[in-house]
Amino acid sequence: MASRGRHGGAPAREDEPRHEEQAEQQAPAPQGPVLPPPPPVDYGVFMQGLVQAMQSQAHTQATIQAQLETQICLDGAYERCTTAKS
Repeated sequence: MASRGRHGGAPAREDEPRHEEQAEQQAPAPQGPVLPPPPPVDYGVFMQGLVQAMQSQAHTQATIQAQLETQICLDGAYERCTTAKS
């Protein structure tokens, strides 16, 4: 099927709309309510919140790591605990 055009091989007539034109005319109208544009973003506030979230995540991760190390020491793996800290 290397040839392009209408089925049957006959060229489109001048008075017939082309397939591309039909596709533009048949585009569906958007459904649902039309929403207003979003409010402008204050990037300074956005970046401040992002930095705060990253710091909070780092703090949480450090706390969990410390709790895990403490739990390992309490579970009797004392040799690993003392050699890792020295």
